[in-house]
Amino acid sequence: MLNLRHKYVFLLPGLLVLLAIILFPLLFTIRVSFSSWDVVMPGLDWFGGRNYTRMWADGRFWEAMQRLVMVAVSSVALQYVLGFSLALLVWRNIRMKRFFRVLFLVPMMTTPVIMTVIWRTIFHESLGPLNNFIEMLGLPAVPWLSTASTAVISLVIVEVWQWTPFMFLLLLAGLLSLPREPFQAAAIDGAGPVRTFFNVTMPLMAPISIGALIIRLIEASKIMETVYVLTAGGPGTATETASYYIYIRGLREFQIGYAAALSVTYLVLMIIALTIIAKILARIMILKD
Repeated sequence: MLNLRHKYVFLLPGLLVLLAIILFPLLFTIRVSFSSWDVVMPGLDWFGGRNYTRMWADGRFWEAMQRLVMVAVSSVALQYVLGFSLALLVWRNIRMKRFFRVLFLVPMMTTPVIMTVIWRTIFHESLGPLNNFIEMLGLPAVPWLSTASTAVISLVIVEVWQWTPFMFLLLLAGLLSLPREPFQAAAIDGAGPVRTFFNVTMPLMAPISIGALIIRLIEASKIMETVYVLTAGGPGTATETASYYIYIRGLREFQIGYAAALSVTYLVLMIIALTIIAKILARIMILKD
């Protein structure tokens, strides 16, 4: 009993710090969401649920949420396919595989803001190298950042390029940890590469795949700096995501109470959505408790 008490004593400082950095900001944000705190009237006066009532009628916020879901799901799906393909490539006994491991990780090692600035230069309509290459092929230049559809595609491209290495790293670690016996049994049974992949590799990689997808979806749902630097939410509000819209309301217009209400709602919706997605992925990949 004495040793058990000592354990809790040593765990207490870390637990208190964890509660301080997680619980206090969350509770304070919830409290602020029920106030009318803005640039004119700062303070924690009681405003009731009027911020939440206003939020339900805010079409721009819900459009930003839909756009966030579209960008996050499409970019993470592409990251998974490309990351898994690269991981399988390096997992095999190919020449210079150590070199390729390092090469594939280069985009993730760079600062997101700096790389987004570079991508903005690449996407420039008249001076960007991408349009110069397209025109060399005899095709018309693409307005990458000045029309709604291409701006969203540009945003997805930057996200995929930046974070596919992270997916590659997680999936490669999973592949390297797989037992060899199932693959040897499949080879003895005469299974080809395709059959082995779908019947052996994919089921064994299911838990790791789900973990990697959920981690990336959590990060992709917070996309902010890429939107800020690449498009600033434009053209118009075509690339405005929920987190960027909350930033506008809170740190540009200083509607602190309303931004807090948006943040709380955003957090709750993300928790619910990610829980549902995790269950769907588990069912698709035939995971059993």
